[in-house]
Amino acid sequence: MIPAQKQITGMLGHPVAENPIDRMFDAVYAHYGLNWQFLKSDIGNVQDLALAVAALRPLGYRGIGITVPYKVAVIPLLDEVDDDVRAIGAANYLTIESGRLIGHNNDGKGLVKAIEKVSPLQGARVVMLGAGGAGRAMAVELAWAGAAHLTLVTRREEQGREVAELVRRASGVPTDWQPWQGEVALPPGTTMLMNATHLGCAPQREPVPLLWDSVDRSCTVVDVITNPRLTPFLATARERGCPIVDGVEMLVQLAMQIFERWTGITPEEVVFQQAVADALGES
Repeated sequence: MIPAQKQITGMLGHPVAENPIDRMFDAVYAHYGLNWQFLKSDIGNVQDLALAVAALRPLGYRGIGITVPYKVAVIPLLDEVDDDVRAIGAANYLTIESGRLIGHNNDGKGLVKAIEKVSPLQGARVVMLGAGGAGRAMAVELAWAGAAHLTLVTRREEQGREVAELVRRASGVPTDWQPWQGEVALPPGTTMLMNATHLGCAPQREPVPLLWDSVDRSCTVVDVITNPRLTPFLATARERGCPIVDGVEMLVQLAMQIFERWTGITPEEVVFQQAVADALGES
């Protein structure tokens, strides 16, 4: 009997070396007896992104994740996008159906599920640091999930104002932009603070420039970084007594949705949780 051909999935982005997603997916594929593999590819520029995306079909990929900094740049390279991508203007994964590249976005959906395990979003007053391809999706989904007000803090005014307008247009939720200059001070009444930048990622693990005295101890603090799980940002928040939500939990929630979309199998959460813990050397 001829064995089934291996099915290939993966991720395109820069940098990708520290992301545990490949080890996590491969472990889950093995658990469910699938002859599938997940490959990470570090893509250095937009020109190479176009070449990589064009090669997905002839190379036989079943699906691909898209990470920073290409979640917006990938859209013109696709045959079709879903309603979430049209509303948000960014894609974080692709399916390949009948030879067509279709863009999807569940960054924000994974984030919402992770946060709601710790803290309700209804009525939250959110400050988000950064508003890139992932951040714009998360901002919209937080608004859709019931946040009462968002403040986007970015170094690039054009980006911050654009995403603030996107959130207002998509949800009707009041959204302001605040320039990121030196240490960030939170507006009074902030109930949720989220780092949507790469600050704190391994191996550098840089601190987030923040005036911690402006962060109330009841404020829920969220980080999108997946490695390490406990970033310097979250460690400081926990020391101050704030509830925290780590990026690994977000990764698990969105990865489960992507896995089901690609394979047709509804996974058990415990399988993904164990797989990512093993990938991070936590077991």
